[in-house]
Amino acid sequence: MSKQYTIDDLRDIIVTLRGENGCPWDRVQTHQSLKKDMIEECYEAIDALDNGSDHDFANELGDVLLQVVFHSRLAEERGAFTFDDVLNEICTKLITRHTHVFGKDKAVTAEEALGNWEKNKKKEKQLDTYTAMLKDVPGYLPALMRSAKVQKKAAAAGFDWDSTDGIYDKISEETEELKEAIRTGEGIEEEYGDILFSVVNLGRHLKLTPEIALSGATEKFIRRFEKMETLSKERGKNLDECDISELDTLWNEVK
Repeated sequence: MSKQYTIDDLRDIIVTLRGENGCPWDRVQTHQSLKKDMIEECYEAIDALDNGSDHDFANELGDVLLQVVFHSRLAEERGAFTFDDVLNEICTKLITRHTHVFGKDKAVTAEEALGNWEKNKKKEKQLDTYTAMLKDVPGYLPALMRSAKVQKKAAAAGFDWDSTDGIYDKISEETEELKEAIRTGEGIEEEYGDILFSVVNLGRHLKLTPEIALSGATEKFIRRFEKMETLSKERGKNLDECDISELDTLWNEVK
């Protein structure tokens, strides 16, 4: 039977890899050089979750944990903080944010619990204005996710649409403004961004997650594209040998 490793084993392995006789790659890493790895590992963990393999999910969560331990070791080497400090921070946060469990607040529904979390977060981070709350949304988040979070926090101040009707009108308005920008050649990217922002707002009102919805649409496109290419080859043609009319016909057939 293979050894059952513990978190202490992982910490010791990182120390060894960073040591004098350790791995040349691990020894030269910094917080900055590992940033993209942390982002990629989180995405790979979500991908494994969606693929439905518990083994793959556990494996990818291990990679996420590695990033936490690695960064903690780098911080310890420069005298900033340790992995134990990281554990203390998250445990403290979970207790102080869940005042309906560990304190005197009440929460019967998930919405009430989230409200307590946000209230305590504002207090701890001294977010004393709604603008401060908007600025607190991390800039490194994927743009669709960030815009949805910003909109949700703005809605807490009452700045929101009463219904989706107004959002549909706004999307139409922004579409016309983009057409005008394209006509004049000015502000095209800005107007395009405004359309995306409005579409995200619609998704928020429909209780949808933009990142998940767009990811699903992309996967659907890939599946249909594969069917279209297969059908084209069965008829003796590669896709790049078809004109746009033939491609449209193939696409409509596989939809």
